[in-house]
Amino acid sequence: MKTVNLLLIALSLVSFSCQKSANEVDSSPKKYLFLDVHNLEPGKVTFEAVMEAHKKDLATQGKYDVNFIKFWVDEAAGKVYCLSESPDSASVYKTHRDAHGLVPAKVQPVSTGHESAMGANSTLFLDIHELGPGNVTAKAVAEAHAKDLAVQGKYNVNFINYWVDEETGTVICLSEAKDANSVINTHKEAHGLIPAEVHPVKQGQ
Repeated sequence: MKTVNLLLIALSLVSFSCQKSANEVDSSPKKYLFLDVHNLEPGKVTFEAVMEAHKKDLATQGKYDVNFIKFWVDEAAGKVYCLSESPDSASVYKTHRDAHGLVPAKVQPVSTGHESAMGANSTLFLDIHELGPGNVTAKAVAEAHAKDLAVQGKYNVNFINYWVDEETGTVICLSEAKDANSVINTHKEAHGLIPAEVHPVKQGQ
């Protein structure tokens, strides 16, 4: 009888431990993917300076449960794009604010495609499609991306990934190419959706 009681106690402790672990997992806030954009002064931004700011983001992000993944810099245009996981857009904004004071002009919730491997030598480009609120779905962009992949070899372009903000109708594509025209021509031939902007960028993480 004593052995049975000890066994029941042990099983109860195991059950309690499992329930506690499950509750701890369930209590973690869900994270979403965000792309935030900094519009800084053209010609006044360097990749090295953004890298230093990014390090400050990484040192601060735990305060708001944010995870900064990658960033891209167009030095000539003074634009910086940051990719992160966060419970909400406000947490992304607050992390930047507390880390270095360079707050983004906008923070967009995005869905992502499947990332392809990068090459070693080509220039990276971010191209921006502004299709308008309600005019784009993640499914439609995935289909357009497949068409890009089918055509890209003709122009020696490598489309790496894309991100979609369905609410604003914004699509951002990351690619490797010899020049911006190659990116534009691939999109034009593949599906006719010409980007509003094409930025040569440097990537950090």
